[in-house]
Amino acid sequence: MGMLCAVSFNRYGRLYYLDPGEHRPQVGDRVLVPTDDGTEVAECVWAPQWVSEETDGFPKLAGMATDRDLRRDETQRKRKAEAKVAAKRLIREHDLPMKVVAVDHVQEAGGGANGARTTIYFTAPHRVDFRSLVRDLGATLRCRVELRQLSARDSARVQGGIGSCGRDLCCATFLTDFEPVTIRMAKDQDLPLNPLRISGACGRLMCCLKYEHPLYQKFQASAPAVGSRVSTPEGDGRVVAHSVPRDSVVVRMDADGSRCMCSRASVCGPRKAHDEAYGS
Repeated sequence: MGMLCAVSFNRYGRLYYLDPGEHRPQVGDRVLVPTDDGTEVAECVWAPQWVSEETDGFPKLAGMATDRDLRRDETQRKRKAEAKVAAKRLIREHDLPMKVVAVDHVQEAGGGANGARTTIYFTAPHRVDFRSLVRDLGATLRCRVELRQLSARDSARVQGGIGSCGRDLCCATFLTDFEPVTIRMAKDQDLPLNPLRISGACGRLMCCLKYEHPLYQKFQASAPAVGSRVSTPEGDGRVVAHSVPRDSVVVRMDADGSRCMCSRASVCGPRKAHDEAYGS
């Protein structure tokens, strides 16, 4: 049992959980977070709270941000904005099919322009020869420049956005790995196979199709198939539809043709056999 707090480097961006140690930041405070490139300034969005999980594996908060740290962070943000403008201008001049997604600027140990590194993330429909672009960017920004091409899903993760559900994109908030998503998952969930309905902001199949798929597989493994005949507490009939969220099936009754919704357990063969053998 220990304490955890949550921080974000960008407003409404991904949350990172840390062990606050002896620090007690409040919501809105600027704190220092250890990264591979040194400490960076982030905003506390969840004040330290006691949690039941072990916190030994979480990184520790480096401290509270000082005025000097805030000035450094503001300088970094200005450098990122300048690099983004320069990159877009040079991409147009080189007539390359590239779209700048994000820019990261790091002032490495030693300080000065020679110790700075700017990483530009971009998307493109195919592989791009950007060697001349890198040279011009290095001369313009006066620092070491790296270009990294992102996939459609990674681009959505970096840029963020709002999904069709009205919430922030999963990949931009809590997803850490992209699991395979197939069209079969949409079929199993009886979703319309319209790309506009089952595709996310990245243009690929929505990651959330994966969330409920095991539930649908479990339901279909034990529930009577559509078209099969069943006996219900209301009488005999034929299954015409499934309602997985309600764990029920829709049955058209033989007596009057009406439809009724019955729980899966009430029409499931193994359950009925158990009740007959041992009593309900």
